Amino acid sequence: MALFVIASCQLMVVLDITIVNIALPDIQRSLDFSTTSLAWVVNAYTLTFGGLLLLGGRAGRRVFVFGVLLFVLASLLGGLAQNEGQLLAARALQGVGGAIASPTSLALISTTFREGPERNRAFGVFAAVSAGGGAIGLLAGGILVEWLNWRWVLFVNVPIGLLIALATPRWIKESERHPGHFDITGALTSTLGMVLLVYGFIRAAQEGWRDGLTLASFAGAVVLLVVFVLVERRSRQPITPLHMFADRNRAGTYGIMLCLAAAIFGMFFFLTLFTQNVLDFSPLATGFAFLPVSAVIAVGAGLASRFLPVYGPKPFMVVGAILAAAGLGWLTLTDVDSTYAGSVLGPMLVFSLGMGMEFVALTLMALSDVAPAETGAASGLLNATQQVGGSLGLSILVTMFGTASTNERDEQLSDFESTATPAERLEFERTGQLPKPWSDEVLTAGVSAAFVMAAIFTVIAALIAVLAIQVRPSDLERLKGGAAGAPPG
Repeated sequence: MALFVIASCQLMVVLDITIVNIALPDIQRSLDFSTTSLAWVVNAYTLTFGGLLLLGGRAGRRVFVFGVLLFVLASLLGGLAQNEGQLLAARALQGVGGAIASPTSLALISTTFREGPERNRAFGVFAAVSAGGGAIGLLAGGILVEWLNWRWVLFVNVPIGLLIALATPRWIKESERHPGHFDITGALTSTLGMVLLVYGFIRAAQEGWRDGLTLASFAGAVVLLVVFVLVERRSRQPITPLHMFADRNRAGTYGIMLCLAAAIFGMFFFLTLFTQNVLDFSPLATGFAFLPVSAVIAVGAGLASRFLPVYGPKPFMVVGAILAAAGLGWLTLTDVDSTYAGSVLGPMLVFSLGMGMEFVALTLMALSDVAPAETGAASGLLNATQQVGGSLGLSILVTMFGTASTNERDEQLSDFESTATPAERLEFERTGQLPKPWSDEVLTAGVSAAFVMAAIFTVIAALIAVLAIQVRPSDLERLKGGAAGAPPG
């Protein structure tokens, strides 16, 4: 039952990410987001979630329940939002609630199951639940948006969160209390630094690299992140234990997760826009279109869980990243004449198989040979890296999208002015937006450019896996449940 509660919490987090992605085009139309600023619907959540994740990891069970209830309240407020600012504020508050509630998940698996086959299977179940949660989110998002409206993709978190809050005191033991303090300074400087960095990239896509506010954002981000590192080096209980990066394998694992998170966030974000705006899929059809992603991620996770004790995690890290890069490289070929079956499905399946292998291998490597007292910090840092990497990576991809789509818009505007009908001209004068088919050309050019950068991220991940990861014989013994793998105490 403890694992059921853990899985339910993970379900809520994964559900929120995928279910909101399906609703992005409707949110954009309802609240008048631009395509580049639309990324903040994702980033407002992931930045606060990732930035405060380790701070929440030091809390006990009662604070965990508080985090779940805060997540529920923020979801309710987001569903009631009437403008862009209200929605983004609610999404940021959701991230705070998730950062308080989520850190116990992987740590509890680590302390509950013996290192070896038992823990391998538990991580495999955890990854499969994550994939299943993604599938539920895709379908539920499509159903809710199409049959009701986009607000219900946030309202749906309310009953799930309330059930978790009620079940937690009964099935999860209170965490062992550790003396110390919360590293508030570290949490604030890291989160605000990343917010400014992401804002700088997104503003650059809208206003250009020479814009004063763009440059000021980057400068402020550098200052805050330098202060963050200095604070962490001097803190007795830092929010980010820098000594975790002293281990070569763990540092490489975090680097790989940073790159791959950028790729998967970008894949969902841009393919959602492409399928609904260019392929004219309904929200429900889009949910079904993405369903194979979750299924194949589960297959990849199952393969990795089964063969990790034999081959170790490194081959799955390398092959998984190469498959992801191949899938994204294939997606760069999409154009306005592409079809789902001919140009989208195949790349998604290749990408998803690689990501399924990666998730299990990265999780095991991040927690391998970690003292029991530090499993929470190690797992929390992996989750934080995923969220922050996804936010930062998506902002970079949005910058690529914005630059390419702006250039394409200039070209399409010339063609539009010479061939458009009077009705199309009136629509353009009223909205300032090019109508179809010119708008499809603009969006597709931007999406293709974003996928080029996403593929580069995955190639970097593969290089890190090849050059940095070293699996020792003792690591394989632990995976096989040998003597080296017996849990301490």
